Amino acid sequence: MDADVLKAIEASHLHQVALDSLHKLLAGAQRVDVPARTVTHQEGDPKPHLELIISGVVKVFVRSQDGRTMTIRYCRSGSLLGAVSLYAADFSLPASLQTLTSTTLLRLSPERVRRMVDEDPKVALAVLEELSERVLTFIYEIPDGAFASVRQRMARHLLDLASDWTPEQVRLGPADETELVVRASQSELAEAVGTAREVVVRILRELRHEGIVRTDRTGILILDPARLVQEMRWNKGS
Repeated sequence: MDADVLKAIEASHLHQVALDSLHKLLAGAQRVDVPARTVTHQEGDPKPHLELIISGVVKVFVRSQDGRTMTIRYCRSGSLLGAVSLYAADFSLPASLQTLTSTTLLRLSPERVRRMVDEDPKVALAVLEELSERVLTFIYEIPDGAFASVRQRMARHLLDLASDWTPEQVRLGPADETELVVRASQSELAEAVGTAREVVVRILRELRHEGIVRTDRTGILILDPARLVQEMRWNKGS
């Protein structure tokens, strides 16, 4: 098992599974490198899936009939995607998944996962804990969306703006990687998150000092999107 896979497993609910069971669970799993801004699963997809994020950031979002979108979860290394699809009757994926950055996934066999759930109580517990966490996340999001700190609201808004891109907003990094750039003024950010411009200036200064963002004349460059995801306490387990 590669070191980065072991690190992602350690950050996930699978960390409690014994090594021999892990080898069985991951047998035949596919390691997949996915470019930034790729939709990996479409809303309405009926196929079961379970994927572990090894690196990168993925957003889970819904889209209204008039084209508006709402992000319901951001996921980073160690996040499991698709657990609900394994056991839901007449499953239809309720949201779409899109990579926000270049992302490496480990795609597990749904049939093998279900078989291991039947055979190993620790695998079953890991899946149950993942499902429980997803339910709690959506419950927590209601009050946390209202009572989150300004910094937490800023973190989510920056990610939302960076992921809701248009072709003219794309910027390439040193290795032709698409960078996450926010094109918004400090006043626009302040209005969006419901605070004063001075507070936005202070928070951006903090984020720059911590190496999470960089600002220049062209916008706000998100250097470490996974750290922004971590800021959002409503986003449990991601």
